Amino acid sequence: MKITITGSLGHIGRPLVQDLIQKGHKVTVISSNADKQNEIETMAAKAAIGILEDVNFLTVNFTGADSVFVMEPPVDFFNHGLDITAYYSKLGHNFVQAIRQSGVKRVVHLSSIGGHMDRGNGVLYFHHLVETILKELPSDTVLTHVRPLAFYYNLESFIPIIKNAGAIAANYGGDDMISWVSPIDIAAAVAEELSSPTVNQKIRYVVSDELICNETARILGKAIGKPDLKWIVIADPEMHGRLVKAGMAPNLAAGLVEMNAAMHSGKLFEDYNQHKPEAKGKVKMTDYAAEFAKAYNSKK
Repeated sequence: MKITITGSLGHIGRPLVQDLIQKGHKVTVISSNADKQNEIETMAAKAAIGILEDVNFLTVNFTGADSVFVMEPPVDFFNHGLDITAYYSKLGHNFVQAIRQSGVKRVVHLSSIGGHMDRGNGVLYFHHLVETILKELPSDTVLTHVRPLAFYYNLESFIPIIKNAGAIAANYGGDDMISWVSPIDIAAAVAEELSSPTVNQKIRYVVSDELICNETARILGKAIGKPDLKWIVIADPEMHGRLVKAGMAPNLAAGLVEMNAAMHSGKLFEDYNQHKPEAKGKVKMTDYAAEFAKAYNSKK
């Protein structure tokens, strides 16, 4: 199959390209970073260097593909001038226009846990926004929304506070049960969807492990030589204040706090709990702990 993917060689893109190439597919990788071209081509994929804001560029690289993978790239939460709603809305409409113009009929979209919620999910609302925009696709377009759970690597944002205060602190944690996912398991699910002969629209959740936060802290603590590491729950206003003090845009800090609060209450996981996948991914928290320790030890 001919498959075009967005997301360059990021956390998900790299293992996704490796998987697809290994299975014999012809892969085009869209990247805004020209420095990635040689690496993409070394992996036996075609590099398409350009930006998602360019509909004509997207259309050209979607044309002729049997399936495409679209995802919203991360944004800089410290950019105080960013209109995140306008940015993601524009991208969603660009995807729709390029898919229509190219005639591609199989689309896999990387959404997120909380993508079903039109409020109360904080920064994850923007995945709901793009899911909604993608409803404008022609009725004969087969669309799968892949909704990963909480990313393992987001735990690395706690490294500074562990080093400074000897504990994890957030407005969720403690005995909260959180479902986690590895980019490797996400890539495997996306690869499967891109090459599947399905004719039905669907939503697919991807999860690797489920643990209470105190157990997560214990596993990560053991890996970094802090076996008594604790995960402390702090109040929403305190969490917001810490993020703003660190330089985060206040509105985006508020979005993160609201997302965390929905994790703490369990509201964020309600739809997932009703539609859990039959099997979890292969990468467990104990596997990820080695990667966390490497990141921890590399930072001063």
